[in-house]
Amino acid sequence: MSVEEHWQMDATAPELYDRYLVPAITSLWAGDLLDRIAPKRGDSVLDIACGTGVVARFTEQLGLARRVVGLDLTSAMLAIARSRSPQVEWIEGSALDLPFDAGSFDVVLCQLGLQFFPDRPLALKEMVRVLKPGGRAGFSVYSAIENTPAAYAFVQALDECLGEEASRTKRSEHLSCDAQEIADWTKQAGFDLVDVATVTKQIKFPSMLDYVRFQLTATPMAGLLKDKEVLERERLIVSISDDAASRLDRSMLAGGKLTFPQQSFVAIASL
Repeated sequence: MSVEEHWQMDATAPELYDRYLVPAITSLWAGDLLDRIAPKRGDSVLDIACGTGVVARFTEQLGLARRVVGLDLTSAMLAIARSRSPQVEWIEGSALDLPFDAGSFDVVLCQLGLQFFPDRPLALKEMVRVLKPGGRAGFSVYSAIENTPAAYAFVQALDECLGEEASRTKRSEHLSCDAQEIADWTKQAGFDLVDVATVTKQIKFPSMLDYVRFQLTATPMAGLLKDKEVLERERLIVSISDDAASRLDRSMLAGGKLTFPQQSFVAIASL
């Protein structure tokens, strides 16, 4: 689907997530992460907090790994993942208590998931535990929300239109720390070598309205409007979109589209 087309929000949240967010955002970060970790022929690979499975799918498509496993807590996300790539092993489970023996994998990956874990040090220690000696891990996390202009404009618009607590979920996607702190956490968990890069990708949406509609329809933020009548929900989406657009540099809205930089920290670590 081209970026010029408006999105049709006529499916379940996991389906919409996979249909739109994965091509627009997470597939870009998945490709970047795999380029950096560079799986080798014969590797066994675990993708933690896999969602609908883009990182695991891309890994399987490389044709190098002898085993690819995707793990997530959400059964609805895993159902989409299974339908997209039955060759991958899809397992429901927690990043804080990985259901694998010690030394099970050559590579562990976690794209844009660590920031959501209630115990990040434990999650990193679990990565260390399931890696083989000499194993490698790659993970990415969004940096401070102010470094991603569309997201920052969106949360300000949410607070303006729906109250100060409305943006809590969106803000939780981002970590307010620097690359050195992430490196320190990773070393404290037991990794020997750690490299953390600050990476920026250009993200494109058909429009600011589509970006806002996606956020409030196909993510956990859908709960903010779930009790609203259809017309009121649409009025709020348009109001939030207009407010968010007013906060952006006009160059990001050229031609009616939405194009903005998104910043993440990408860490590669090894034992």
